Amino acid sequence: MTSLSGGDDSSGSAVDPQTLVCANCGATTEDPQPLWTCSVENGRRHYLCETCARENLRAIEGRLDLAWW
Repeated sequence: MTSLSGGDDSSGSAVDPQTLVCANCGATTEDPQPLWTCSVENGRRHYLCETCARENLRAIEGRLDLAWW
């Protein structure tokens, strides 16, 4: 288990890589990539690869609450 607060994982177990799948085109990658986008919809995480995120940037921004602007 990885600590989000930057703490140490004292269990000694290695973290298994997670395979991410793009919700739009189906591209796959191991572990989170810097330019992939993650959204949470109805409690589920959805990932978009770099290409799909760039192509759909306006739609993604259009769904943000006014507090983000």
